[in-house]
Amino acid sequence: MQPKYKRILLKLSGESLAGEMKSGIDFDTVLKFCEPIKKCVDAGVEVAIVVGGGNFWRGRSSGEMDRTRADHMGMLATAINALGVCDALEQLGVDVRVQTAINMRQVAEPYIRNKAIRHLEKGRVVIFGCGTGNPFFSTDTAAALRAAEIEADVIMKATMVDGVYDSDPKTNPDAVKYDTVSFHEVLNKDLAVMDSTAASLCKDNNIPILVFSIENPDNIFKAVCGENIGTLVNSRD
Repeated sequence: MQPKYKRILLKLSGESLAGEMKSGIDFDTVLKFCEPIKKCVDAGVEVAIVVGGGNFWRGRSSGEMDRTRADHMGMLATAINALGVCDALEQLGVDVRVQTAINMRQVAEPYIRNKAIRHLEKGRVVIFGCGTGNPFFSTDTAAALRAAEIEADVIMKATMVDGVYDSDPKTNPDAVKYDTVSFHEVLNKDLAVMDSTAASLCKDNNIPILVFSIENPDNIFKAVCGENIGTLVNSRD
């Protein structure tokens, strides 16, 4: 199969990295995700990754804690996940760099756009940790921001569901799945794709989002090759 995209931004949720454990990192699960990522790299695709931190911490469910501090803790959780994914990819023989939006030079590079692009051009996977580096912004927004900055062809959001539905398929057996949907519909109907800030950023910068299930990790490579899986969100009228 030939890749459809030259440069992608892959968004991985923290929860997916926990596997059956539901929290923390299940390294065997991470390795399974990294195998198709290696296939993408071997096929000449430039891969950047943004990881969430929900397997360790969720700032929005921190109760009475100060929101800014809670979000900072969430950013540190994403750094842990970034290092875990980095290690798995390196064990598979992939050249990787981790860049973080919060300065932690002893463990990762600081985020520098031009340096990130240079890494990608050299065939290295770049993993972006710590979200945007700012509280009140999700890692989905970080994915949209980094995708715009590195001029990615598409954001590939690997989730626990197989696409975008008109309602929650877990609670509504009659929920209808979209093959394609516009950003306008996503925002107006409040569809569960990304938060509104992230969706608006993608809309304004014309960055399509492909939402698909990671239950079968090979879907990552299939998506890169343009197979008809998941739901494509774009700027169509």
